[in-house]
Amino acid sequence: MNIPENLQYTNDHEWILISNGKAKVGITDYAQDALGDVVFVDIPEIGKTVTVGETVTEVESTKSVSDIYAPLEGEIVEINEELDDAPELLNTDPYGEGWIFVLQVTANSTANALLTPGQYRELVEG
Repeated sequence: MNIPENLQYTNDHEWILISNGKAKVGITDYAQDALGDVVFVDIPEIGKTVTVGETVTEVESTKSVSDIYAPLEGEIVEINEELDDAPELLNTDPYGEGWIFVLQVTANSTANALLTPGQYRELVEG
């Protein structure tokens, strides 16, 4: 299972790449494998403000529908429009072209609750 060392993770199997006050978010390799073939991603709206744990969007697969939650507080400033035509990018490249949205993180949001790669590995392998 692929767990990149440069990312942070949530208990809900999302990955986060924080850079310059923005957080790029997607689902982990573990999550995409558990979901099976992704057939639809409900792309969130740019400008939507979210709080930690709030449902941002849904991913539909051949097995189920899963909610994607906000890992941090902020405003959605970018979305991956490629997922409209190619939702399977979540399966084929979950840490690259399969990202879902980018948050402009608010000043009072904290990344302390996010998991390190080691903690996430313990979660999925434990």
